Amino acid sequence: MTSRGLVLFGSRQILEKVSGSVLMLQLDSDIFKPVDVVRDLGVLLDTELSLRQHITRIASNCFYHLRRLQQIRRVVGEDVTSQLISAFVLSRLDYCNSLLAGLPRTSVEPLQRVQSAAGRLVLNLGSS
Repeated sequence: MTSRGLVLFGSRQILEKVSGSVLMLQLDSDIFKPVDVVRDLGVLLDTELSLRQHITRIASNCFYHLRRLQQIRRVVGEDVTSQLISAFVLSRLDYCNSLLAGLPRTSVEPLQRVQSAAGRLVLNLGSS
C-alpha cells in the first residue's frame, strides 16, 4: 500500500469542524491521508489557500540567490547583474504570480522586499 496526501480546502472554521473526524480514502492499494500542504506545479497550496508557505519559500530562495549574486556584483557589472537577477530572482517571482492576486498586502510583503533588494543590488545602492 502506498500512502499519499489529500488536502481539504476551506475556511478555518469549516476545517476545524472537519478535522475532528478521521478522514482517509482508499483507492486500490493507495491510501490518501489528510495533509496541510500539497505541491502542484511547484506551488505550495495550504488548506486555507493563504499561500503563506509558498511565499516564504519563494522569498527565501530569492534572497539566497541575491546573496550569491551580491558576491560577484563588482566583478560582473550592472548589466550582467541585471540579467542574472532577472534569470534567478524575477523569474521565480513571476511564476504563477496570478495566484497571489487578492491576497492581503501583509501576505505579499516578503515578495516586495525581494523586489526592492533586487533593485538595490542592480543599482549597487546597498541596503536601506
